[in-house]
Amino acid sequence: MESENTFFAMMARMKFINRWALMRNSYEENISEHSMEVAMIAHALAIIGNKRLGRRYPAEKIAMIGLYHDCTEIITGDMPTPIKYKNDKIQEAYKEIEAGAARRLLQRLPKDLRDAYEPYLLETETDEEERRLVKAADKLSALIKCIEEQKAGNQEFLKAKETLQKAVEALDCPEADIFCQEFLPHYYKTLDEL
Repeated sequence: MESENTFFAMMARMKFINRWALMRNSYEENISEHSMEVAMIAHALAIIGNKRLGRRYPAEKIAMIGLYHDCTEIITGDMPTPIKYKNDKIQEAYKEIEAGAARRLLQRLPKDLRDAYEPYLLETETDEEERRLVKAADKLSALIKCIEEQKAGNQEFLKAKETLQKAVEALDCPEADIFCQEFLPHYYKTLDEL
């Protein structure tokens, strides 16, 4: 059994798990940084949906799901996307591993707090629309990383950028489309241009 009251000490370890391990980076990105960006973008997508598309998303809950969406990587590590999604069998096995890791992390909370965190860590506690927005935010965050690497002169991320642009378009997520039209172009600007 996991030690109670160690949940937040474990969460603090997110900053030690680097992303994009198979690629040369001009700067490293850890899952703590990525998760904060995903939370902000997921929240923005929910607000866009609510204000412009007549949705009724729980924006704060979606932001929290985004904040915790990769926390299981503290236990599992960051599996490279080409391996994680190579086939359905690997993907299903990895989802099972992630669910087990999420349950292990929840065990690190005092019993009376666990149910408050379950909606953020367990996929079974979120509905399809909430997951769709977090997935879109995750892909947008990865696309932003590719844009930043390209701006830094790193050609290593060009193919990933192309793949992610297509993936975002394929999501059929109007909130993400609006984000891409209105906000994404500004990531290409320098600080002086902002």
